[in-house]
Amino acid sequence: MPSLRSRALSAALVATGRRRRFATAEAVRATVARSARRPASHLPPRSLGRVAEVSRTFVGAWPVYDASPRGAEPVARVLYVHGGAFVDELVRPHWSLVRTLVTRARARVVVPAYVLAPRGTADRTVPVAADLLSGLIESGGAGGTILLGDSAGAGLALAAAQRLRERTGAQPSRIVLVSPWLDVSMTHPDQAAIEPADPVLARAGLAEAGRLYAGTLPFDDPRVSPLHGSFEGLAPLTVFTGTRDVLSTDSRELLRRARAAGVEVEWHEEPGLPHGYPLLPVPEGRAARERIVELVTAAAADPL
Repeated sequence: MPSLRSRALSAALVATGRRRRFATAEAVRATVARSARRPASHLPPRSLGRVAEVSRTFVGAWPVYDASPRGAEPVARVLYVHGGAFVDELVRPHWSLVRTLVTRARARVVVPAYVLAPRGTADRTVPVAADLLSGLIESGGAGGTILLGDSAGAGLALAAAQRLRERTGAQPSRIVLVSPWLDVSMTHPDQAAIEPADPVLARAGLAEAGRLYAGTLPFDDPRVSPLHGSFEGLAPLTVFTGTRDVLSTDSRELLRRARAAGVEVEWHEEPGLPHGYPLLPVPEGRAARERIVELVTAAAADPL
């Protein structure tokens, strides 16, 4: 049974019409058009600078933020790839997670503000993300590297890990996926039954966002939908999902395919929880964040 707070938050999301942004393809195109006219900020909140040394560099057209513990050496590295259906920028809950990783896990957290769709398409985006991951793994310093992503960012993160494995065989210490979006086609037969209970997402809008991100590539290209890629040789996986998430089908398919390929998978599925619950201010979200902190702390002992 979900906590009272999580049930109340899900009800509030429904009442405020959160899902309308993804209700139709037209709604997503309207969001993209508004963003083109007035781009949203991806800047970190000023409060992050009170606990972290924050810098920004550019990798091509991507602003890339680097946050490390203020006054202390980081013990591990995290590449965090944010969600937002490939059409939305970093928002406060993303930065709140970064703050938690910096302060609680003493991690150096690298956060790319990647180019959004339709300008940023999978054929351009995945190689840059793979380059960032490779550079972070090779950068040296204490501890290992965690690759972390939520929602669309989790899909991009997994595609980058697959791409890096194909290039060099290198992998991070662990890959952590929060409510991952791994097949942009939105055609899994179980999604229709889950969708009415999802307070955040709807299939029609996601399919349009996926189309914009795919560009000229087919939906089943692993760069677009890494669920269709190979899982051989990937790092151990940790996956968080909730049963009120229309994308939970992707997580379950990932579990099946990764384990069949011999990949270790740590699995967390919360009954009655919505998309992205580990980022939400609910007891189950706090527990998930605690587990992520534990995983990053464990990577401190990894020599990679």
